[in-house]
Amino acid sequence: MRLARLLTPDGPVAGRYEDGAVVADDGRYEVGRDGRLLPPCEPSALYCVGRNYAETLDQMEYERPEEPDFFVKPPTSLRAHGQSVRYPEWTDELTYAGELVAVIDERCRDLEPEDVPDAVRGYTVMNDLDALDQQGRTARKAFDGSGPLGPWIETDADPAGMAMSTTVSGELRQDANTDLMLFSPDEIVSYLSRRFTFRPGDCVAFGSPANPGLVEPGERVEITYEGVGTLSNRIVAGSGSE
Repeated sequence: MRLARLLTPDGPVAGRYEDGAVVADDGRYEVGRDGRLLPPCEPSALYCVGRNYAETLDQMEYERPEEPDFFVKPPTSLRAHGQSVRYPEWTDELTYAGELVAVIDERCRDLEPEDVPDAVRGYTVMNDLDALDQQGRTARKAFDGSGPLGPWIETDADPAGMAMSTTVSGELRQDANTDLMLFSPDEIVSYLSRRFTFRPGDCVAFGSPANPGLVEPGERVEITYEGVGTLSNRIVAGSGSE
């Protein structure tokens, strides 16, 4: 099942996503006609793991981590599927990175890896935008709009052996499989749960495969994870987002 959120003139609604519409308790809302998609959850934080694919380590000349290497994005980093994302005026090196994301379903802490599937609502997709020329991970990765997320949460997805691809204005840039992760999704969620209390809607992103690269204003980034969906956002110049 796909779970989505829609912004209508009367406020947000949430429900099942079916054939271009969100089916809520009070009726059916057509995407585009009745409103636009929102990020599919409202996290208190987005926990993001880096250096989780061997090919990415080789490409970026990083050392292999002995345990998951993570950072945090705030809720203000979110943008929805289909929403334009502003190219920050203070960077000249903005990069994309296509990542699979688990959405937590319940308040929890100290999970064993085998308990993680029961604590996960489902999976969605994130573009981990990175202002590569800034100093420190927070400056590079935690700015407004740095975490486009969506289009929905797929509750029936299995993160093992999942193919993914990223295109930029139609050109294939990333082509990989989640089996190439160094740490599995269950291992990562368990590891982080020993340090943080998760709340419903919190997100855990599992890192990007090889070939994260530069993106320019006017280009559209589309990230697909098999069995989950495609997140699409256009990068725009200017002082705001749509």
